[in-house]
Amino acid sequence: MPGLSRTVDYAPGKSVDVHVPEGATGAPVVLLWHGSGPDERDALAPLAGELATRGVLAVVPDWQSDDAAAGADQLLASIAFARDGSGAFGGDPGRVVVAGWSLGANAAAWVGLHPEAFGGWTPTAVVGLGGSYTGSPFGDVFAGAGAGAGRRAVLVHGTADHLVPVEHSAEAAERLVRLRWTARLRRVGTDHAGVIGTVYDRNRRRCVPTEDPVRVEVRTRVADLVAATARRP
Repeated sequence: MPGLSRTVDYAPGKSVDVHVPEGATGAPVVLLWHGSGPDERDALAPLAGELATRGVLAVVPDWQSDDAAAGADQLLASIAFARDGSGAFGGDPGRVVVAGWSLGANAAAWVGLHPEAFGGWTPTAVVGLGGSYTGSPFGDVFAGAGAGAGRRAVLVHGTADHLVPVEHSAEAAERLVRLRWTARLRRVGTDHAGVIGTVYDRNRRRCVPTEDPVRVEVRTRVADLVAATARRP
């Protein structure tokens, strides 16, 4: 059975949707960041709902992705919320995966590569969906990154992504391996919007839910990958 979606504020003027699995107790947590359109957490609602049905507490915040300084502060605040507030919803704050789509994927990778920015804290894993792994609100993703023995990443990318070609994820996975990460690349047959199970609406200029069977199948596969990553110790 599907879980519940609850909306609360995690920072002044910023909301987060918490997708709670049915009967959640000690559920793994996935903090899921949207891409470059500001305050577009709704684009990730279909994927977050799929995660909740798989026993994962999905935390999806809005953030000001069109303002690097403000956006970085909000992403940091959402990490604090996932770590300090997820327990109130039945999540395990000791198991937090940081995931993101597009620009959010870049930010998630930066977090995993720079534990010094968080007092040594690192997520249990990083998941990137359709990222370029170049710039982020925090700075260049790989600039200043040290070795990360034992850290894990799963990068998922659409083979028909013409906005951010799949080669970006392939190169990032290779760089992570050179930094002693365990990094896997998973290619899926879809485009930039499809990797999160949505379709881009040109009139609304945003990604919207779809019942297209191919995109729904991709969303199911991606949800399975993310949930498996979150459940792994």
